[in-house]
Order: sequence, then structure tokens, then C-alpha cells
Amino acid sequence: MWKKPGNPVPIEAAQVAKGVYVWLNVKWTEHPFLSDRFLVETEKDVAILQTLDLVGRLFYYPDMSTAPLRAAPPVARMGSSPSTAPSSQEQTALNTEVLALEKAKKDKLRVQKDAAARAERAWDAAASATREALVGLSRSPKSAGEDLAKLSRQTAATITQGQDILLHLLGDRKGQGPQFHALNTMTLCMLLGKVSGLNEKDLSDLALAALAHDCGKSEIPLSILKISKRKKFEEDFYRQHVPFSVKLAAQSGAFSKEALATIADHHEAVDGSGWPQGKKDAAHSARILSVVDRYEELCSPQATDCDPLMPAEALSFMYRNEASRFDPALLSALIKLLGVYPPGTLVQLSNGALALVVSPGPTSLLPKVLLYSPEVAKEEAPTLELSTEPGVKITEAIRPSTLPSDVLEWLNPQQRLSYYFSVPSDAA
Repeated sequence: MWKKPGNPVPIEAAQVAKGVYVWLNVKWTEHPFLSDRFLVETEKDVAILQTLDLVGRLFYYPDMSTAPLRAAPPVARMGSSPSTAPSSQEQTALNTEVLALEKAKKDKLRVQKDAAARAERAWDAAASATREALVGLSRSPKSAGEDLAKLSRQTAATITQGQDILLHLLGDRKGQGPQFHALNTMTLCMLLGKVSGLNEKDLSDLALAALAHDCGKSEIPLSILKISKRKKFEEDFYRQHVPFSVKLAAQSGAFSKEALATIADHHEAVDGSGWPQGKKDAAHSARILSVVDRYEELCSPQATDCDPLMPAEALSFMYRNEASRFDPALLSALIKLLGVYPPGTLVQLSNGALALVVSPGPTSLLPKVLLYSPEVAKEEAPTLELSTEPGVKITEAIRPSTLPSDVLEWLNPQQRLSYYFSVPSDAA
């Protein structure tokens, strides 16, 4: 559970020591560090802090520090200088290093922003096209089917080529249409399908099925969709969305028999407890869609009487309570794909900083995180690849309810945020 760090205390730069947790009350662009709040871990950090112009703008948190401050230096006499002051040569070298660090930080942020902007444009275009196609399936099934098929082929090709793709998880569904669930589900299905060995044709079929798997819900009253505890007649009606989806997809003429079967069986379970037929032997693609659809629903429930689970909680719930329903290899692969700290998880780092996981890393314990930087807008905040920062690791996942409202408002994973996944081209 995250604890409030306490009140910041103003200090002089000469008092900084290793183990002191500092706050630089300056613009993020005016210092070379990735965060404005951090635990000083090296003597080089100490030297850099003493080089910066931080008079009246340097603070520390006693409760977050692991070492005491250095004693305040005595006031120097006129014409004298501290014996610890670096030589002019050392100072020049340090200034050069600071400038290089600042440039590297700014370059990294620029690349990050450019990639995010491209991904956002691609996402918005895909969301718009998906919405129009899903709405159009009942009015102009052939045209809508062609649009969905085009998007699914493009996504399958992207995944096959090993390119980065974008995922919006935990999106607040207020005011959003079915396209967000469809795109999230398709994206994760593609990733899981890729690592489980599907070729481009199978991936394309799976993508198409994932986009349209819930299109039949347009025939179900919202009063039924918005509740989870349904009466028997309501549940029976709700379950009709599967044959409705198959019918709409089939009318378009764009879906292969494999894609239609995937839609028809995406609520089946390997232990026979699924529906509508209680099949135990659904095809591999249907099993992929089943496990992904359940995960996404737990994170972003359509029913308003269900609270969304944190990503890690959703995976844990599925593993502990529902594992018998899913293909064990696929459930394990999903957990491995998303990592111990899935995108959307709020975490505390070993240096005391708060962060939001935005992408899995090369190992499940070292994802890519967005650093809590309230001095800047969220889209301007830095990200950190924990796999490249040996001194920084995640100490715990943080429940959103334990955070102050202002901190949660900034970090809120339910706001639209880009989550990136990279799948190597040889991952099949």
C-alpha cells in the first residue's frame, strides 16, 4: 500500500547525500534526471545536483530517505572557496556530462511523443472504421464486412512482421461504443495468436472474428447488457448475442467458416461448462478469443454493477478461479505475455517513485513504466525501461484506492493511454 511521503523540507545542494530522497521543484526540462522526485543513489547524482541552479528549489523527504543529510556547509569567508569544490577541469567535464544527459533525455522524450502520436492516429482511425463497420453490419453487411476484413488483414500483417502495435486497456467505457472492446480484444488475440504459432492467414481470420464476436449485442436490450446478475430469461436472451453475431457476420460474406466458428464458440470452455453448446473441443482460435475476451471483460466490464479489476487481479482471478475453463497453455501464455505487472498496473519503484506500467519488458518483472510527474502533463511525462535501469525495480503493485485523489487523477489508468507491445518477427 502506497504511503504519502510526508512534507518536503527545503535543503541546500551541499547537504545532498546518497540515500536522500529529493524533489527538484523546477521544470522537467531544466535538469537531466528522468524524474523530479527520486532517491539519490550515486555520488555522480550528488555531484550533478550540486552543479544545478537549485537555490530555493531543492527539497527532500525525510520519510522516504534511507540516509541522513550531510551537515550544512559553513558560510565561506570572502575570497575563500570550499576545499571540496571541484577543479575547473572536473567542473567542465561534469557540465559536459550534464548537457549530454539533458540532450539524451529530450531526444528520448521526442521519440516517445512521435511514436505515441503515430500510434494514436492509427488507433483513432481503426476505432472510427471499426465503429462504422459494426454499426453497418445490419444495414450494409457486405460493405461493412469488407471494411472489417481489410482492418483484420492489416493487423495480421503488422503482427507477422513483428512491428510495435497499440493497445488501449482499461478504457473508461462511458460514452464509448463497442469498437473499443472489439479493438482491445483483437489486439490481444493477435499477440497471443502470434506467440502460439498461428500463421498470417489464421491470424487474419482470428482478427476478423475478434472484431465481430460481440456484434450481435446490438440486438440485446441495454437493460440486460448493463447488469451481471440476470434472471434466467434475461440470461437466455443475453446468450442469444452469439448466434446473432454469427448471423450478422455470415450475411456480410467476408468471414471464412473458421472465423464464423470462432465467433460461435468464443464462450465455450475446455471443461464443458461453456455455452451455447457446452463443447470441450473448440478450435484453437476460439480458445484464444475465449481467454482474451474474459480478461478484457474483467478489466473493463460492460455491466455497470461490476467493478473493474486491476490487470494483475484479473489474471490472478482467472488463474485461481477459472483455470479449468481455459486452455492451460493459452492462459499461461497470456500471463507470460502481459507479465507479472500487466499494462495498466500502478506500481511503486525501489527509488520511491510512482509509475504506471505501459508495456511488458523482456522479463515479466521489468516492464516499461510511465513515471508519475505531476509537474507536467501526462503525455509529456517520461517513460522508463526498467530492463535498462539496473538500480531500479518494482517493489509492489499499488491499489488505486490507496492513492490521494490528485495523484490518482494524474496516474489514472482508465484514461485513454497507449500501451505498446513488441512481438519479434521470429516469435512464432
